[in-house]
Amino acid sequence: MKRILLAGAFALAAGGQALAADLPQPGPPPPRAPATYLPVAPVYNWTGFYIGGNIGGSWQQGSFGDPYGNSFSTNNQFTGTGGGQVGGNYEFSNGVLVGVEAMFDWRFNSGNTSNTVSLVGPGGVPTGASASVTVNNQWLTTVTGRLGYAWDRLLVYGKGGGAWVGSNNPTFNVSGASTTVSTSNNNYGWTVGAGLEYAFWGNWSARVEYDYIGLTNQTFTLTNGGGGLPAGDQFSGSGRNVQMFTAGINYKFGW
Repeated sequence: MKRILLAGAFALAAGGQALAADLPQPGPPPPRAPATYLPVAPVYNWTGFYIGGNIGGSWQQGSFGDPYGNSFSTNNQFTGTGGGQVGGNYEFSNGVLVGVEAMFDWRFNSGNTSNTVSLVGPGGVPTGASASVTVNNQWLTTVTGRLGYAWDRLLVYGKGGGAWVGSNNPTFNVSGASTTVSTSNNNYGWTVGAGLEYAFWGNWSARVEYDYIGLTNQTFTLTNGGGGLPAGDQFSGSGRNVQMFTAGINYKFGW
């Protein structure tokens, strides 16, 4: 009996191995899909030359006085401005930026009239006339260096350098009658400013900026006198400055 059972077990085992050999064998595992990565946008670089335009507004102030005690103060009348700028930047690998820029702006309404003063002549004697002064700063030009720091597409910068103002010398207005006292001239001074700039698309960037322009003292002379004042009376200007806010757009030509 035992022999019969053993023979059956061997036969069953042999049959199972033969059946397993006839079954199809499993193939290799399917290949894994390649890993996908989102593209990383390159860090913006501010290096290059640029050109652009700007529009904004300005305020000017100052004062004029003569030896007899007549003093005129120009007010802070708002004047619209428009112009353009050209420059170049170099950005270091740590985000520090250096550059140079030239900017020109035209003042749409250049006249700025002072307070009206009752004139006094030699010895402080009233002349019986009243007068005011009109200052005509027609355009502004600045040439500056720039120093800033960039966070990718955002740039914060300061600037400083020289400034020039094209103007007609002050007009002396006596009892409503205007008298030009000298020919047109150019004035010079210094400027400091600061701004924010953002590269919003391709090589295009937009910016806002504030500039302070300090001007040298200016004088004008009443060649033939006026308003009871003697010929040769000279008025000296002091504290003359222009403050300007602008918004602009630049296009950068990278190298």
